[in-house]
Amino acid sequence: MSGRDGSRAAGLALVAALVLSGCGTPRSGVLGTAPPGPPPTTFPPTVAPATTAPAASAPPTTGTPPRPSTPAVTGTRRPDPVTIELWYVRSGRLVPTRRTRPATVATSRLALSELSAGPTPAEAATGMVTLLPAGVEVTRIVDGVATLGPVPSADDPADRRRLREAQVVWTLTQFPTVRRVRFPGGAPVGRADYPGLLAPIVVAGPSVGERVTAPLTVSGTADVFEATVSVRVLDDAGRQVAAAFGTASCGSGCRGDYRVVVNWRTNREQHGTIEVYEVSARDGTRINTVAVPVLLAPPDS
Repeated sequence: MSGRDGSRAAGLALVAALVLSGCGTPRSGVLGTAPPGPPPTTFPPTVAPATTAPAASAPPTTGTPPRPSTPAVTGTRRPDPVTIELWYVRSGRLVPTRRTRPATVATSRLALSELSAGPTPAEAATGMVTLLPAGVEVTRIVDGVATLGPVPSADDPADRRRLREAQVVWTLTQFPTVRRVRFPGGAPVGRADYPGLLAPIVVAGPSVGERVTAPLTVSGTADVFEATVSVRVLDDAGRQVAAAFGTASCGSGCRGDYRVVVNWRTNREQHGTIEVYEVSARDGTRINTVAVPVLLAPPDS
């Protein structure tokens, strides 16, 4: 061995001795558990998506929703019928009666049509007539004025023509949209332009042929002595079965409204008559009598 090799071997031996000696006694034992790592991440339980059938392909949009195969049925309410007042002529005076007809928006046309058609047989039996020919219509209603189309007429005397116009005026002005009537070639006229055409007693209700029960309210207008209006009820044999009287809102030279309630008893339906009259201040007899044929019915029928 050369001198260099010997020096190297001696150095290695020294290093080995130093390592073995260390700084004290050699130690041995269990290393222990490894330090814990970060806590595991907790995830919410996985929810499986709901299983759905594949959507059918939608039809192309055309802008108009498809109609249902069966249309929905909704309840509809039939409009209530309409009751109109018609003014006919009896003994040269105006007298009212009523008609109940299916509802319509053209009430003025309906009224003139019914007016020209004339009274029923029961009304005609009391002397009612109409002077209005068929075909007369309202062409427009503006600012409360109803304008009539041509009114066919012969060479009627002035009083007959006046009565015919009054029939139209009193019938049309019952509606809130009409205050006056314009006849062809004339100025608008109203009820006040036809004075003296009402009888002293006018019965607005009941109407001829109406079925009535007790108690019954008899109403209308009157211009009678001391404003006293009397009513009596006659059965089918002409016997008086009830009587009553009331006072109009004006009388003895002015016309007022009246309402008289009259009661009677009957156990069967029968023809009868409602008589409305004035008691004469001179001799106590019945004057200015208006007789209205009706059908008297039992109250529980």
